[in-house]
Amino acid sequence: MDINSVGTVEPQYFTFAAGTDQLLLESGRTLGPVTLAYETYGRLNANRSNVILVCHALSGDAHAAGFHPGETAPGWWDAMIGPGKAFDTEQYFVVCSNVIGGCKGSTGPSSFNPQTGKPYALDFPMITIADMVNAQRRLIDFLGIGKLFCVVGGSMGGMQALQWASAYPDRVRAAIPMATALKQSPQQIAFDEVIRQSIMADPDWRKGNYYEHGQPNKGLAVARMIGHITFMSDQSMEEKFSRKLKNGNYSFTFADDFEVEGYLRYRGDNFVKRFDANSYLYITKAMDYFDLSDGLFLPGVKATKTRFFVISFTSDWLYPPYQSQEIVRLLKRRRIAATYCDLKSTYGHDAFLVEVEEETRLISSFLGNIKASLSPQFVPAGEERLLRSIAK
Repeated sequence: MDINSVGTVEPQYFTFAAGTDQLLLESGRTLGPVTLAYETYGRLNANRSNVILVCHALSGDAHAAGFHPGETAPGWWDAMIGPGKAFDTEQYFVVCSNVIGGCKGSTGPSSFNPQTGKPYALDFPMITIADMVNAQRRLIDFLGIGKLFCVVGGSMGGMQALQWASAYPDRVRAAIPMATALKQSPQQIAFDEVIRQSIMADPDWRKGNYYEHGQPNKGLAVARMIGHITFMSDQSMEEKFSRKLKNGNYSFTFADDFEVEGYLRYRGDNFVKRFDANSYLYITKAMDYFDLSDGLFLPGVKATKTRFFVISFTSDWLYPPYQSQEIVRLLKRRRIAATYCDLKSTYGHDAFLVEVEEETRLISSFLGNIKASLSPQFVPAGEERLLRSIAK
């Protein structure tokens, strides 16, 4: 095992909103009880001020780093989390939780509805990014953490980072939204709708009630194939596949002659083994509802001390750089401290998962500058008492 790995980790679970104290959602509906799966890496310091919350993207989960017992594949951002890495676990206590609506341990449409004893399916209420963050805030409260040193995420994770900074400005010292936007564009909504329709067009979807019969595998696989096309760039697909043939010649059938076809089919077939189709529907809809454009960001708050580092990637056409630049312009109009970097990359939207070396250099410097401006314990004089009171 890599000496810079966080080692073996096991998921933990936090359940809340039981009984009458249910989680109120933006839709006006309530949800409870709610379970969040989460993992932690590193060690919490004495005044609980070194916490970095990592927010995952659409198909991610709480397993961001390290290895689960008996598994050989590390967490989805293992290259960024660990000793000496961008989110250095010798300095920071890193938390990652699976969002509500998910299917990797947190309450979602595949969870059992206590009122029926069956999976929620489409009885699960519609959720938003704000609902996801509100549930995460309950977890952070449970862990006794008054203020996050940083909240970070790419794609949908970046939306959560922005929502955290907007909804709880006094509890976020720094935010790093990557490859994301203040709101979904019509094109992004359109892709999500095609993805949803591919799932719902599968007869095995059964209007969401497929749990006793099995997944709508064909529809979900096609949905993931569409997603993978948007994650890559034209250049990265050319470099990886070009027009290479799997067997050297055309078959003159509808078989997957080209390597890119085989790759997409492989990705789709593997995805259905680990992700719930209804969760894909709910989470993509939550992303479409997301809107923190001017007037909706930091509502009722004149200023915030949260410092932002916004990162985009030159070849990302799903969340193109202009959307990150819109975030920076909004922050500057609000006179909020913001640093921006458009990283040169050929990897498309996937770049935030791939461009590890450059991200590590930039993020380490950004976090180091913030830490240097604070006391040795990361907390300015007079603030420690406030953090402890919130943690209680």
